Amino acid sequence: MRDDGFAVLKALASELQGAPFPKTVTKELYAIWYEHAQRIAQDALEYLAENAPDYGPETQEPDL
Repeated sequence: MRDDGFAVLKALASELQGAPFPKTVTKELYAIWYEHAQRIAQDALEYLAENAPDYGPETQEPDL
């Protein structure tokens, strides 16, 4: 894996690992975490779209 792909994967794992613990979560804390997680998830999907031509819904067989 290239360095930029590794960096995106590492950031995504870090955001998921940093999810608020259910007992301590507040609406504000969850909103902050969710925004960060969505941003890095979008970065990861964009990286895959650019660097893995066989990735994406348009390359998958439809479920019948």
